[in-house]
Amino acid sequence: MPKKSQTRWIILVAGLVFFAVILYSTLQQTRREYEVCVTFKGNSHCATAKGATPDEAIHSAHDIDCGLVADGRDDNIACMNTQATSIREIK
Repeated sequence: MPKKSQTRWIILVAGLVFFAVILYSTLQQTRREYEVCVTFKGNSHCATAKGATPDEAIHSAHDIDCGLVADGRDDNIACMNTQATSIREIK
C-alpha cells in the first residue's frame, strides 16, 4: 500500500494531467476566427466568431449576423439561407 505522500503526488500529477487536457481541448475549439458580413432586407451586419474548423466559425458568425438583422424566426431562417456578403479569415 502506497504511503500518504506517494498518494498525494499521484493525485497531484493526475490533477495536472486532467487540467492540461481540458486546457488543450478548449484552445483547440477556438483555433480559427472569421469575420462574416451578411446583408438581408437592406440591413447589414458583420460579426466575428471562432471555431475548431473554418466551417464552424463561419456558420457561427453567420448565425450571429442573422440574429441581429432578421426580424423574427421566419426571417432568421430565410437569412441563414442567404449567402454571406463577405468572409474574411482573421486568425
